[in-house]
Amino acid sequence: MKKLLLLIIWIPMLAFSQEKEVLRYFITKDTLVGVKNQKGEIIVPAQFRIYSILEDGDPVKGNTIFFDGWKKDVGHEKNMWGYVYDRKGNFLYRPYFYDNGADFFEEGVQRFVKNGKVGFADRNGKVVIEPEHDFVSPFNYGYAAFCDGCDWEKTEDEHKAIVGGTWGVMNFKGEIVQPIAKKSEKDVKLDGKYYPYPFGYNEKEKNILQFFERQNKLLSDLHYVNFYPKLSENEKKLFFEIVERPKENFPYYKVYAYDYNKYSTSLMKFIVSEDGKKVYEVSFFDEDEKTPFETWLKKEIKAAIQYQKEHPDNPNKFNK
Repeated sequence: MKKLLLLIIWIPMLAFSQEKEVLRYFITKDTLVGVKNQKGEIIVPAQFRIYSILEDGDPVKGNTIFFDGWKKDVGHEKNMWGYVYDRKGNFLYRPYFYDNGADFFEEGVQRFVKNGKVGFADRNGKVVIEPEHDFVSPFNYGYAAFCDGCDWEKTEDEHKAIVGGTWGVMNFKGEIVQPIAKKSEKDVKLDGKYYPYPFGYNEKEKNILQFFERQNKLLSDLHYVNFYPKLSENEKKLFFEIVERPKENFPYYKVYAYDYNKYSTSLMKFIVSEDGKKVYEVSFFDEDEKTPFETWLKKEIKAAIQYQKEHPDNPNKFNK
C-alpha cells in the first residue's frame, strides 16, 4: 500500500519535472537582448541586436533559444544568420542565412554553417548531419542536393545564385545516393534523374498515413481550388509522408503533403499525437500554433466554397 501511495505521488512530480522551465528574453537599455529563467538568473547574457519583433519579457518558444540577429560588434558573417543555444545557455550553432533570415526547418531539420560548410540540426539542436559540403539545399521528400567547390555570386536582380562545383544528392543520413532507372511512380525525380523512394514505415505509421489517404481527394481539391490552369485528377493527387517522428520534447509525428512532382505544398503540414489519435494542422510560420484537424478542415472548406463563388471561372472545381 505504501509503495502504491508513493507511486501515485511520484507520477505528478515526474510530469511536472519534465515540463520546460519558462525562459524569457530581456532587453537592456542599449537594446541588447539576452535570456533569463524564472528566478531572474541570466541564462544567456545580453549581447545580441535582434531584427525581429521582440518585447521585453517575451517567452522563449521551442526546444532551443534563438537570437534573430547579430552579436554586438560582430555584424553579419557570410552565409550565417542568428545564434542558437540550448535552454541551459550553451551555444549550439549558427543557422544558415536564407531568404533574409535564418533557414526554415524543413522535414524536421535546419541548416547551419560551421567553418564555411553546411550541416543540419534537429529541433533539439542536435547535429544530425555534419557540415561537410560548401552548399546543401533544404530537404524535400527525403533528399537534399549538395555541392562542393561551388560559390555564391550576385546576379543582376540582386539575388544570389550558386555557381560551379560538383553536385550530388544525399539522403537523410547524409549518405550520397546514386540515381537509378525508374522502377515505380514512387521514385523521386531530381534534375531529370530518378532516386529510390526514401520512406519506410511500420504498421502504426502506415495507419497514421491511412487517415490522410482516406481524405486525399477532399484535401487535394481544397489545395488546388485556387490553382490555374486546370489539372487532371492524377496531377491533383497529393502524397502524404511522415517526415519527423516523436523525440524528446516533441511527442508527435509530423506529416507533410507533397504535390504530384513531390514538392512540399508548405500549406498543408500536420502533426499527429504519439498514440496516433489526435491530428492537428500546424502553421507554416509558427509550429506552436496548432489547430485540431476537424476545426481546420471546416474552415478550409468554407474558404474554398467562398473562393469558388467569387471566382466561378476557377478550372479546378471543389466539390464537397
